[in-house]
Amino acid sequence: QVQLVESGGGLVQAGGSLRLSCATSGSIVSINTMGWYRQAPGNQRELVAIITPGGSTNYKDSVEGRFTISRDNAKKTVYLQMNSLKPEDTAVYYCFANLRPSAYSRYMDFWGKGTLITVSS
Repeated sequence: QVQLVESGGGLVQAGGSLRLSCATSGSIVSINTMGWYRQAPGNQRELVAIITPGGSTNYKDSVEGRFTISRDNAKKTVYLQMNSLKPEDTAVYYCFANLRPSAYSRYMDFWGKGTLITVSS
């Protein structure tokens, strides 16, 4: 059973920083792309950042230069360093991993349950 568990969420003042972690566990053969989405109340889930196994990254325009995604392939963990946080960054942040749970399966997307980030003004 594959699990993704996020940690590091919470309440922070505007201009502050937080670091999210997402650890994967269970039966995993290999991991492809990992990343973070977020969903604010009343809004659709949106992509925040993704990272390939080789370290190539892509960011949502509004977080470029403020957020940094990274991964530790040995630990099967993805991180999101968030600096200069703004109230509009308030949302539930979800990590995902595109991975193969067994040698007989194709790559599939797995999701964490989400962690709430609240940025106060």
